[in-house]
Amino acid sequence: RACTRALLIVDMPFGSYQVGAEDALRSACRIMKADARIEGVKLEGGTEVLPQVEKITAAGIPVMGHIGLRPQSVHALGGFGVQGTDESHANSLLSAAVALEKAGCFSIVLEKIPATLAAQITQQLRIPTIGIGAGKEVNGQVLVLQDMLGITQGFSPRFLRQYEQLGKRITKATKHYIQDVKKGRFPNQNEEY
Repeated sequence: RACTRALLIVDMPFGSYQVGAEDALRSACRIMKADARIEGVKLEGGTEVLPQVEKITAAGIPVMGHIGLRPQSVHALGGFGVQGTDESHANSLLSAAVALEKAGCFSIVLEKIPATLAAQITQQLRIPTIGIGAGKEVNGQVLVLQDMLGITQGFSPRFLRQYEQLGKRITKATKHYIQDVKKGRFPNQNEEY
């Protein structure tokens, strides 16, 4: 509800679209009707989600694709490693991106893939690509807010630039609050009614 001008896309939750196209459409409709003022949904996957993308876009719901590292499938991928590093996998990701565009995606997230592959995919498509750990030759960039602000602790992939260290400041403030409560300094008379 706070969004006034940015495009608001919702990640479809794990299990809401993997079963098949009909379930995916039902889930997407439910998300769109949730009064969240969203403008589209995002699905992770390549050629395996083409029927879902086609079904959802045919119903008039904008779909953003997501290939490369897919957080919802990290265990099936064998961890958080860079995707598309060998020629076969790189060609598979390129083919998936082209197929997702043909299926109706209006944009595709490219996560944790080599910069040269991201540039190649971006050049092949007519739709925008959004990179996260995919170099600068994409049409847009994303960083998770909690990571960028240093709220997430112990997470520092190569592509992450932390612009602030709020995690440390939040921990310090929380400890200070706990001390004040335990010692009876919070709330004081000025903070009561």
